[in-house]
Amino acid sequence: MTLQQLRYVIQIAQSGSINLAAQKLYISQPSLSSAVAELEKEMGITIFIRSNRGAVLSEEGLRFLAYARQVVEQADLLESEYKLSTPRKRIFSVSAQHYAFVVNAFVSLVKEYGKDKYEFSLRETRTSDIIDDVRTRRSEIGVIFLSGFNREIILGILKKSDLKFTSLFTARPHVFVSAKNPLAAQKSVTLNDLKPYPRLTFEQGINNSFYFAEEPHITEDVQKSIVVTDRASLFNLLIGLNGYTISSGILSADLNGNDIVSVPLQSNENMEVGYICLQDNKPGILADRFLYHLKEYILHYSV
Repeated sequence: MTLQQLRYVIQIAQSGSINLAAQKLYISQPSLSSAVAELEKEMGITIFIRSNRGAVLSEEGLRFLAYARQVVEQADLLESEYKLSTPRKRIFSVSAQHYAFVVNAFVSLVKEYGKDKYEFSLRETRTSDIIDDVRTRRSEIGVIFLSGFNREIILGILKKSDLKFTSLFTARPHVFVSAKNPLAAQKSVTLNDLKPYPRLTFEQGINNSFYFAEEPHITEDVQKSIVVTDRASLFNLLIGLNGYTISSGILSADLNGNDIVSVPLQSNENMEVGYICLQDNKPGILADRFLYHLKEYILHYSV
């Protein structure tokens, strides 16, 4: 097994095709196929399932890819530290459900780092993608929530993926509404109070199970429902259509201004927000600092 072979596997996985990967690597397709076949024979596994539509990672291949990325990244760090004269570029990636406080913590991390060279990534994405990102080491950590409704299912999925959940804080559900919404003036609201208004939720793709939803009380029957893919659209619709969404109650005026307010929801549910990472991995220095800023930001709010 060589570093080159590992780089080949990573490129094929990213391209979804041996032919496309060969073009990007500037080698012939037969040479690339042969190199991967030799690696599969040496490891005793099938890394890619090949078809006329391309190359897809097998279950063994997904696990192998996670380790391959780790090895290649460590090798790149060694080279940049000792072989090259320029300062090394630090890399950190986090995937999260659509929380403004995650963005605030990310901003604080970038400002604290303050170096000329870095490659940071923040992915606000679907729950299943967060789990997959961390499982395949695309992201070092992921931020999700658990509730009494989804806990057993999500923890079971994490266990099968060799991931663990660490709690950060527990919040009572709140409703985000426009400051001009009649509900904004109330000390608290009920699910019945929300019925006249459009409910806004985040789209979860092909894994659109209720258990993957980012919002508590997702099974509640509603007359008006709008599904969106990003936080900016959701907040615009909250204001433009007098809609609502259910979340943790932590709202960033820095990012979202004062046009949206948070109102407590009368609910027997809790939202336990935490981070996921690989079972055998301890968060690195940058991940630790990110989590520090996340906790610091949350401390300023009563949840």
